[in-house]
Amino acid sequence: MVLIAVPSILAAQAEGTRRFEVEAETVGDALHALPVDDLIFNERGELNRHLNVYVDGTDHRERGGLDSSLEGAREIRVVAMVSGG
Repeated sequence: MVLIAVPSILAAQAEGTRRFEVEAETVGDALHALPVDDLIFNERGELNRHLNVYVDGTDHRERGGLDSSLEGAREIRVVAMVSGG
């Protein structure tokens, strides 16, 4: 079981829920289990370019990407990137 925390912008689309507990083997499986997965992934199944994903504080890309194992992981944090000009 892994805890997933999402930013308020996604929580607003999940009836205000900011934390979810899911059973999954990989980072991608865990994110796809969320009720807001259509906002996390684009139509090609790729992670939305405006989001970063951290597993126990480490960027998911450093752990092997969306296919990386969640064995031993406790938390996934989805963070909306801040940008502007």
